[in-house]
Amino acid sequence: MRLLEHEAKTLLQASTVPIPQGDIITKDTSTYSIHTPIVLKSQVPVGGRGKLGGVVIVESPDFLKNAIDKLFSLDIKGYKPTTLLAEERLSIAHEHYLSLLINRNTSDIRLIAHTDGGVEVENNSTQDFLNVSINKWAIKDRAEQLASYLGYDLEIIHPLLENIYAAFIKNDATLLEINPLIYTVNGDLVCGDCKMELDDAASFRHPDWDFEDKPSDTNFVSLDPLGSIATIANGAGLAMATVDAVAARGMKPANFLDIGGGANTASVLKAFQRIMEFPHIDAIVINIFAGITRCDEVAKAIIEAKKQIDSLPPLFIRLAGTNFEEAVALLAEEDIATMASLDECLTAAKEITHA
Repeated sequence: MRLLEHEAKTLLQASTVPIPQGDIITKDTSTYSIHTPIVLKSQVPVGGRGKLGGVVIVESPDFLKNAIDKLFSLDIKGYKPTTLLAEERLSIAHEHYLSLLINRNTSDIRLIAHTDGGVEVENNSTQDFLNVSINKWAIKDRAEQLASYLGYDLEIIHPLLENIYAAFIKNDATLLEINPLIYTVNGDLVCGDCKMELDDAASFRHPDWDFEDKPSDTNFVSLDPLGSIATIANGAGLAMATVDAVAARGMKPANFLDIGGGANTASVLKAFQRIMEFPHIDAIVINIFAGITRCDEVAKAIIEAKKQIDSLPPLFIRLAGTNFEEAVALLAEEDIATMASLDECLTAAKEITHA
């Protein structure tokens, strides 16, 4: 499950991780007891809101209602918000990047950080990031590394990292990304924005979970936010084999994605939208052996993704099984090619990405 920013920050706050003061605005809100200036944020489950007009600064109460109305009507990558988050405007001295994620390839939790944060963080070389394994026994050592890397005292970093790690574990998260982590002019570290993904399979342990996103049959795991090859497959075994095959070719898989046995056009299109949140995707490898999931449903989703998603990277598609012929015909009408094997897909992907 992908949480909205305000949902993720509520979980952070429960683990005493510092966040800006804020209020939730819904379409039913008729009066606003909000002091300007504020940062007004559209609550949609996709990245890149700032570049697309989904984050605005409101300097005066005279402009508040107009800004709210505009954000509620603004479509961002196919989503319109049902809630907005109004937060205090912080006095920023510096912005950093910080995340925790589960890495299936190394079977551990990774702590990833960069001295610079914000919307341009993906422009940095992967070698410039701090990227180390973390567990409950290594938190102090990792805090020392992080403090040295970012240039802050350990007394500031250690409790922050400890509480962020606690929030990650307590909530069965697969990704917790803070971008930016803000260092204020007053010397405080505050989580300016937060992206959080929770493990659907752990929902039985959390009867209190009531988020806008709900558990689904699609199993999506972020492997590396800096990965360049995204994958889509059906069935856990085939999805794992596809990820392993990408890595074996010397390319960096960004995700594990099993669309499940009963996937349809809507669920596969949603998978594409999740993939597009990764900043470095050069290609998407689609490997489907259809049974209950039908090839023609996957084909329809691919066609819709091409129509709806700007800057969709090259697709390398292998389809087999139920309704294969119908799927190939649908894709051919849109000049979308399929390939005979996963090996052929990977060879072509490696050539186009220069990996």
